[in-house]
Amino acid sequence: MFAEASLSFWGWGGLGVVLFLITFGPFAIFYLAFYILCFIGGGFAVTLLYGKINSEKHLEKCEHSYLPPTQIGILKTLDEMKLEMKPIKIDRRLTGSSFIDEPLQQVIQFALRDYIQYWYYTLSEDESFLLEIRQTLQNALVQFSTRSKEVDWQPYFTTRLVDDFATHLRVFRKAQDRLPDREDKQRDITEELIDSFFEAEVEMERRICRDVVCTSHKDEEGFLRDLCELLLYLLLPPGDFHNKNMRYFLREVLARGVLLPLINQLSDPDYINQFVIWMIRDSSCNYEAFMNILKLTDKPAELEAVKDKVMEELQYLRSLDTAGDDINVIKNQINSLLFVKKVCETRIQRLQSGKEVDALKLAANFGKLCVIPLDHILVHNIALQFFMDFMQAAGAQAELFFWLTVEGYRVTAQQQMEAMQRWQKDGKKQPSTTKGLLKAAALGVYEQYLSDKASPRVQVDEESITRLGEKLQKDDPTPEIFDDIQRKVYDMMLRDERYYPSFKQSPLYVRMLAELDMLKEPSYRGSDDGDGESFNGSPTGSINLSLDDLTNSCHEESMQLHAFISDTGVCNEHGKTYALYAITVFRRNPDGSEDCWKTYRRYSDFHDFHMRITEQFENLTSILKLPGKKTFNNMDRDFLEKRKKDLNAYLQWLLDPDIIKACPTLIPYVYDFLENKAYSKGKGDFARKIDTFVNPLRSSMRNVSNAVKSLPDSLAEGMNKVSDNMGRMSERLGQDIKQSILKVPPLLPKSDIDSEHCRVSAQLDDNVDDNIPLRVMLLLMDEVFDLKEKNQWLRRNIKNLLQQLIRATYGDTINRKIVDHVDYLTSPEQVADYVKKFRDSYWPNGILAETLPRRDKSIRMRTRVAAKTSLLGIMPDELKHIIGADTTRKGILRVFDMFQYQPMNRRLVYVFLEGFLETMFPQYKFPELFVKLHSRSPRIHRYSQKLKSSSLKR
Repeated sequence: MFAEASLSFWGWGGLGVVLFLITFGPFAIFYLAFYILCFIGGGFAVTLLYGKINSEKHLEKCEHSYLPPTQIGILKTLDEMKLEMKPIKIDRRLTGSSFIDEPLQQVIQFALRDYIQYWYYTLSEDESFLLEIRQTLQNALVQFSTRSKEVDWQPYFTTRLVDDFATHLRVFRKAQDRLPDREDKQRDITEELIDSFFEAEVEMERRICRDVVCTSHKDEEGFLRDLCELLLYLLLPPGDFHNKNMRYFLREVLARGVLLPLINQLSDPDYINQFVIWMIRDSSCNYEAFMNILKLTDKPAELEAVKDKVMEELQYLRSLDTAGDDINVIKNQINSLLFVKKVCETRIQRLQSGKEVDALKLAANFGKLCVIPLDHILVHNIALQFFMDFMQAAGAQAELFFWLTVEGYRVTAQQQMEAMQRWQKDGKKQPSTTKGLLKAAALGVYEQYLSDKASPRVQVDEESITRLGEKLQKDDPTPEIFDDIQRKVYDMMLRDERYYPSFKQSPLYVRMLAELDMLKEPSYRGSDDGDGESFNGSPTGSINLSLDDLTNSCHEESMQLHAFISDTGVCNEHGKTYALYAITVFRRNPDGSEDCWKTYRRYSDFHDFHMRITEQFENLTSILKLPGKKTFNNMDRDFLEKRKKDLNAYLQWLLDPDIIKACPTLIPYVYDFLENKAYSKGKGDFARKIDTFVNPLRSSMRNVSNAVKSLPDSLAEGMNKVSDNMGRMSERLGQDIKQSILKVPPLLPKSDIDSEHCRVSAQLDDNVDDNIPLRVMLLLMDEVFDLKEKNQWLRRNIKNLLQQLIRATYGDTINRKIVDHVDYLTSPEQVADYVKKFRDSYWPNGILAETLPRRDKSIRMRTRVAAKTSLLGIMPDELKHIIGADTTRKGILRVFDMFQYQPMNRRLVYVFLEGFLETMFPQYKFPELFVKLHSRSPRIHRYSQKLKSSSLKR
């Protein structure tokens, strides 16, 4: 039985397995095992979940059994706080002016959105923090606005700001002077110049040096953090300031998010160059200035950038398919570009080969120099300076100063004698002191230059001196009393080989020609290796009139001529923009017929024509006035219309029958000017420069004469003033000679420090508080053009001429105009405009502007050339005539070079910022604070040790 049961079990079991495998396949065993595992796992998971739920319920029952229940009031309060959040009320008034508040609120909104909200919302959705930040910023702005209204900004903008800039320029000039002359023009001297600059700053400021802040990024951030924390202390409410989280947060935002990027941009040389071009964008490009920049630059990268642009333009022009008249225009443009390309290549080759030469030495070696007569030199300030220096070196300064003093005496005496004659003619009583004062003045000239006590003494024959002394003792002085000796002194200076002949062969003469812009420039027609440099002579030019049948018949009385300017246009030729005036001319012939034509003239043609006729007919000078030149906005439509009207009046006055009758020989000149042909300038370049060199002197002498004629009401008072002035003039001339010999500094500072080692404003007299803005501007010009290098006589005359030039432009109210302009710049409307421009530049169309990539080097180099050209092109010719063309160029290029070094620019920005804060918060000790903040510089410690060691040696 047992065996049968066992067999039956295995039999049925085997049959079941076989049937299972046949039915479900060979892998069914694995599926069965998987199902069993899933069943067991599911049961285990249900057991764990059930245990967890029961455990939590049990723990909750235990917790409530040990802790007291939460009070209902607390829960209700929490629910109400979550449901009802009271909004913070923000007063949108900031400055008290709706013009400023509206754009300023938009700036705050954009700043919070783009600098805070974008990351804050990733941390929290609570709006209270953002509202508190906005309220804090507005409180600071309100405090800032309130404080700024209490400050008088005129002294800052008219004195402090200009003084800071002039002092910065002085430090830069001293740094340049300390560097040795480079034989290798290609060697980079940036690091040496920056080190020299901050060494000069230590000597100037003595207790402050900003080198660490301007050259170390880490120290600069630390300085800005300290400064911002101090400003937050002054502007924030005490509760907000003592909140460390709030204070540190705002400090970092202001220092690293606002001030540091702003300072980076303002100190970027490329940004400054673009700003210069934008500032003088209304001035047309000056071709002469552009070529001068190419010939003067020592940066091959600038020349390469210009050359690449020229090649690009040449390829474009050569690809054009043109015919007819356009082909001639294209050819002219191509020729001009080829010339510029040649200039760049020649200059690059010289710089790279080290064959760069000094133009002054080259001109002196070639010897082909313009000859300026001595009588022209003696009446021109710039030329007289160099001749005065030469005569001083030759030991003959007494002769030159005697000649100048006698000229001044003659003009004054003539005017006083004429005044005396008018008094006698009118039958009025003549003051008894008049002749006595004239005699005293004449004796003063004699004693200073001709007597035995004179030192130095004018070297003329004793017989003439004795005869003059007898005349002064016996007779009343006349304006011509010194003429005989003055003529002998002039002949001696003219003919003596030691004086004028030697002066024409000296380097000073070459430098004088460079200042007068009469130095012949090198020709660029030499060989490709740069060795074939030569000089082109300047055409002398002459008045050439083509007298055709029209001109020959102009003397007939029956002929009549009428002309007027009918239209005005703006032309562009070779990159130079100028105005062209269409003149319609009507001529009535003797037979009754009438001819009509149009001719086209530029303003320079009018100017040349005016120079020709006033030279030939001096009596026309006082009645025939040509409209003056204008440096800025001279292509403006309104200005062109005004000039058209003025030139029309000039033409009508010129064609007036009374003028023609008084000057019949003027007719050929007028017909030649109005003839329908290209105008041929009567003067060559050299002759035109000579005229612009001499004519202002003639007019200035006439102005002096007219000014002296305007006597005061009391002749005795006038004579006293004249006598005092002449005495001071003689005394000053004597002091000038002594200063020239002894090398006494021209302006003595108020302290024992040399004027070169103190701020520019230290030269202002504290006891004189009038004309401060004008005097600061003159000191700035003194610094820009380095007029301290001039001798005292010339420097005084330059100052007087500059004052006359400014007064001729603005009148006697120049200081009032400066102050009014400052008031306009700080008016609410202008401040609102500044805020709007800031908003639109940083958030154009309400969107944060993207950071622009750094511009390509070639573009930056061309921007440098364009900025230098613009600066040089806007300089008025009158300034060049006063201080010299070469001095003007050097001064402008020095200012440009100063802005090409970012550490120096950062220093200037920080100086402006410090001056602003000192003016904004005068009650706080900001100067002492800045001394402490900048005391980290090791240069200050070295300078202090140097002063101590030098004091011990004494």
